[in-house]
Amino acid sequence: MEKFDTLIIGGGPAGLMAAIRASSLGQKTAIAEKNHSVGEKLLISGRGRCNFTNAENDIDIFLAHYGKKGKFLYSAFSKFGPFRTREYFKSIGVEYVEERGKRIFPLEGGSQRVLDALLMQCRKYGVKIMRNTPVTAMRTKNGHVDYIVTENNEYKADKYIIATGGKSYPKTGSTGDGYEFARRAGHTITPLYPALVPVRTRETWPKLASGCDLRNIRLKVILDGVEIYSRFGEMEFTNFGVSGPIVMEISSLIPDWEGELQFSLDMKPSLTPEILIQRVKREINQHSGHGRFRGLVRSLVPSKMVSLILELSDIPHDKPVEYISDDEIAEFVKLIKDIRMNINGLWSYNNAMVTRGGVSLDEVEPSTMKSKLYDNLYFAGEILDLNGTSGGFNLQVCWSTGYIAGSVNE
Repeated sequence: MEKFDTLIIGGGPAGLMAAIRASSLGQKTAIAEKNHSVGEKLLISGRGRCNFTNAENDIDIFLAHYGKKGKFLYSAFSKFGPFRTREYFKSIGVEYVEERGKRIFPLEGGSQRVLDALLMQCRKYGVKIMRNTPVTAMRTKNGHVDYIVTENNEYKADKYIIATGGKSYPKTGSTGDGYEFARRAGHTITPLYPALVPVRTRETWPKLASGCDLRNIRLKVILDGVEIYSRFGEMEFTNFGVSGPIVMEISSLIPDWEGELQFSLDMKPSLTPEILIQRVKREINQHSGHGRFRGLVRSLVPSKMVSLILELSDIPHDKPVEYISDDEIAEFVKLIKDIRMNINGLWSYNNAMVTRGGVSLDEVEPSTMKSKLYDNLYFAGEILDLNGTSGGFNLQVCWSTGYIAGSVNE
């Protein structure tokens, strides 16, 4: 039975960071990766561009992106936080650029550049990467992990780090194996949901505007008729509902809300109804005598939204604009500022960027990522019950927790 100082299950971003850290401290380190290659999910991060962290320097603002559980990361961030992450990647050859929302991307090469840099460090420090090596069991005894079992072998180590990721994008190998290992070992797994995922609507008409990317809009969440949340930004319609940055962000909160849920889309949030009514009337005056309602709609909304608005409005498409009444104008304005959609669930893990839920943080030491149930078991990355908003926050969890999990043998 081959023996290591540190054995990591999973070769994603958290596992790679943990391996680099452990091996750089002189540990004989190995990664057991079930796929043919490591970092497959990292390669599709940010559609291949890899938004690998965020430049927000206020630690409290940064941690707020993880909700109430963000405080768990204080210790990890004090040792390897966003600033140090940026400096680290720069030191291993990944120059970066800051974009809108303080998102940090590689200057060139995207995800492949990040992965290549990490693998170069693994080679530098002699990390053994065992590809095509799915772990099938973890043998424990008296609060100690004894060894792991793979399809073809058994391996022993002084320390084990589970960094198998979540259940999102299962085609990359993230199929939830680590949750089962942890559960069998006695750890609590909080309820799992797809997060940062498109949302389905009960209505089918969103497909009329499928692919339409709306910017500078406000999306409100209505629970049992009462507004409880809203976000300003970008969204898009799909064949089955809605997606885009603010929808994906809201999706992580949907499991918390019980009741009748709706979205309310305000396409003109900077304009009051009164101002918008005046604008519509100006458009009508300009086209009086030769304009039709569908032309009025085209002058006020993006071209891909015209069919959808015409479908939802009670005003006949070909009605001459000069015959549109004040009441009809008011109803039209109300529609533009309050398009209601009934939320009908989330898309699957196949479309989710991350997993919500995971190993309970109550059972993990925040300063070391060590299990409180086992003396030589650690966790890193998405397997933990931590998920953030989009913008580089979820990969930062991988870098920070991976670094800390690999650091405890200093």
